[in-house]
Amino acid sequence: MKITAIHVRKEDLDLTRPYTIAYKTVTTVSNCVVEIETDTGNTGFGSANPSKYVVGVDVGGTVAALSEENTEWLIGKDVREMQQLVYEVQQQFAGQAGACAALDIALHDLFAQQLGVPLVKFLGQKHRSLPTSITIGIKSTEETLEEADEYLGRGFKILKVKLGQSKEEDVERLKKLRERVGKEVIIRVDANQGYTMLQLEDFYYATFGPNPELIEQPLPADAINDYRKLPAEVKKLIALDETLVTPADAYQLTNAPRAAGIFNIKLMKCGGIGHAREIANIAKNAGVDLMWGCNDESRISIAAALHIALASSNTKYLDLDGSFDLARDVVTVGFELHNGMMSLTDQSGLGVKRAFT
Repeated sequence: MKITAIHVRKEDLDLTRPYTIAYKTVTTVSNCVVEIETDTGNTGFGSANPSKYVVGVDVGGTVAALSEENTEWLIGKDVREMQQLVYEVQQQFAGQAGACAALDIALHDLFAQQLGVPLVKFLGQKHRSLPTSITIGIKSTEETLEEADEYLGRGFKILKVKLGQSKEEDVERLKKLRERVGKEVIIRVDANQGYTMLQLEDFYYATFGPNPELIEQPLPADAINDYRKLPAEVKKLIALDETLVTPADAYQLTNAPRAAGIFNIKLMKCGGIGHAREIANIAKNAGVDLMWGCNDESRISIAAALHIALASSNTKYLDLDGSFDLARDVVTVGFELHNGMMSLTDQSGLGVKRAFT
């Protein structure tokens, strides 16, 4: 099973609804799509939408990095040597998280196709399915409640609410949301680096009523020492996102005193499944729970993240809603979603199929 061609393109995908987080409003997203063809007629799909804010490169930079000149060394390579190829991709595209992720995902897809099994089976499936949260951006309280009603009506049981512009308004918004949805619905919050240490502690004690399940990235990405100093009861609820990018970051963050109780792994930050497995193993050995997150991504990379998430024993949280609001995607299938529960199909590889439009 040798590689015969690599195709790279940028796809602009509209969202069905805009959303706002602490530092921007998003209406349309771009993804870099990679297709790797082999002499057996198989095609491996990869995609990437890295955040320049987090990893210093965007989709345009990813497409440029994946030029024919930079990928021609893969032509003729045997996909059965996937582990070595992923290692070489990591070396060739160091500092290019999007390029690394797109190629890594496509190679994993092809390898599992060659085996004739879903990728999760090769990785070692630990979970059959898990519920995902669905995200409500920074909105007025009225808009938040309306969107929550919609998502609950669609069967979701976990809401993630973007915060970080005003601690007082955030607390009030959460209290109204809890009143609206009742005690059975799980609420998570993401402050997107919007708080100071004092604001975080005030927020924690002010939200015993709304009772958020976790607090994602409340302090700036580089505030590692502040995270370490947090009270244990607060720290166990902290999910690090922008602070955690690479396996080296994971190792540093687990050194005593540990910085958080939860790691949010995104393939778009770490550069694909290979590095994600390293982070997951570091977290497991340190007793850190895993949350799997995403950007606005094609089903290709969302499916890839779900495969590795369900193959990691310490996965506790999914936040893989990045393709739900795409008005158009380049593939179909890849995963199944029923009442907020995500599971994989029995198709080989990632299980995605080309969308013909």
